[in-house]
Amino acid sequence: QVQLVESGGGLMQAGGSLRLSCAASGRTFGSYAMGWFRQAPGKEREIVAAVNWSGGSTYYADSVKGRFTISRDNAKNTVYLQMNSLKPEDTAVYYCAAKLTSAPMPISMTYEYNYWGQGTQVTVSS
Repeated sequence: QVQLVESGGGLMQAGGSLRLSCAASGRTFGSYAMGWFRQAPGKEREIVAAVNWSGGSTYYADSVKGRFTISRDNAKNTVYLQMNSLKPEDTAVYYCAAKLTSAPMPISMTYEYNYWGQGTQVTVSS
């Protein structure tokens, strides 16, 4: 099992940057594919970005390509989401998620993930 704790959310003006962190418990973090998801009020949870177990393969939703970067540090049991050029439509609760897998590709489907953090609010004002 793994427990996930997100941090780094907050209020930012459009055009600004934030970096989210997700700290994982346990000694097998390097065995998990990781993903960042978001959910805005009245909308379904959606994928933002994902990274495979090694950090060598990533996936991004079209809406964040070129603006967001996912990365991981397996020595620190942490996955990051660097968010640049923020837009008001990026406002949502952001969740990190984990799936135990050695697959070489990142996992982009919500239902595939087994473990979820409690989320961190990101609000972007215009």
